[in-house]
Amino acid sequence: MKVWIKFLIGAVLGMVIGFLLPDNEKVFQILSWLEKLAIGIGRYSVIPVLVFSLTVAVYELRMDEQFWSMIFKNFIFIVAASAFVIFSGIVATMIFSPGRIPIETVEQLEVLGLNVGDNILAIFPHNMLSVLSTNGAYLFPVCVFAFFLGMGLNYDRNYSKPVISLVDSLSRIFYHVVSFFSEILGFVLIVLAAFWAVRFSDILQAKVYRDLIILLGAFSVVLCFGIMPLFLYLLKPKTNPWRVLYGFLGPAITAFFSGDVNFAIPVLMSHSKENFGIRRRSSALSMTLFTTFCRCGSAMVAAAAFIVIIKSYSYLRIGTLDLFTIGIFAFGISFVLARNPGDGAFIALAALCLSYGGGEYRAGYLILKPMAFYLIAIGAFIDVMLNAFGTYVIARMNGFIEEKNLVHFI
Repeated sequence: MKVWIKFLIGAVLGMVIGFLLPDNEKVFQILSWLEKLAIGIGRYSVIPVLVFSLTVAVYELRMDEQFWSMIFKNFIFIVAASAFVIFSGIVATMIFSPGRIPIETVEQLEVLGLNVGDNILAIFPHNMLSVLSTNGAYLFPVCVFAFFLGMGLNYDRNYSKPVISLVDSLSRIFYHVVSFFSEILGFVLIVLAAFWAVRFSDILQAKVYRDLIILLGAFSVVLCFGIMPLFLYLLKPKTNPWRVLYGFLGPAITAFFSGDVNFAIPVLMSHSKENFGIRRRSSALSMTLFTTFCRCGSAMVAAAAFIVIIKSYSYLRIGTLDLFTIGIFAFGISFVLARNPGDGAFIALAALCLSYGGGEYRAGYLILKPMAFYLIAIGAFIDVMLNAFGTYVIARMNGFIEEKNLVHFI
């Protein structure tokens, strides 16, 4: 059975269970605990495989003198994709304007923020090996460690050759560990989808959120199943965009129901390798950069939700300059969400509320807190799909890909 079919069966079964479960606090608490366990299982093998695979990728690209050109191409793609996704989402929100959401008096219990300063400090701790003992949420310090290790291996091959062999072996071993966890995630998705369905049932009963739900859902489908394949169709040499889309259905399903970008990384790694034969030196580097810096899906969701919040607070028309400013804010935020793999869209929305208009909408994000999980799911889904398509495009442009027959797809 194909892996994506296992995921789909697990997701459908979980949603059925979720819609049938009684709506009470005890059930919610149990599912919340199970969700944390499920996310932990998905993230369990991320750091080891990322460290060793990225180390080897940096070493091999440096040996071939392709490292900086690969970095440049990835960032060009990230910047262009981020600008397009965010501003097209804003335009769609203005054209298909969701209805106002009633403002309720809520007490702000905490201030959510990006903590950019702390994130930068965490990149260079007092002990560089301490980055390997993190909880698997903030992966950028781990990637920086792997970068320096890979650079160090190029110093003198007479000294580094045994280490290179060891790192390469560990990379391959942990890839097989990742593949094992990817195979069993169908069972994990039952829990995630059940919890998702319980919360979705609750917000459907509050009809005020329906317009925003439909808008974000429709936009994500058009973007990921229409615009992205169209871009691939225009890519030279010609490729079948639906074949590529089919090959990445597994990561798409896991990203949507987990709402966690890091949770989907192992699945994305295995699908890139087994379905498209993307070489490690390309996939490890591209996935790292996209996971860290290309969170425009979450930022777009935040921008669209923030426009709805502004309209809910005021009947005044939002001007073109204001929309452009919101887009610029969201564009900047999309590059600093690396520490928030599982709540990126809601954190981005809080950051917009706190920073735009002098903090006039400081607590505005709280009116959308009941549907935060949905915002996060859509944001993570778009982020991972962009990661998948970007990894494929970069690998294809540089010849780091081995086309495989459709029957061999996992």
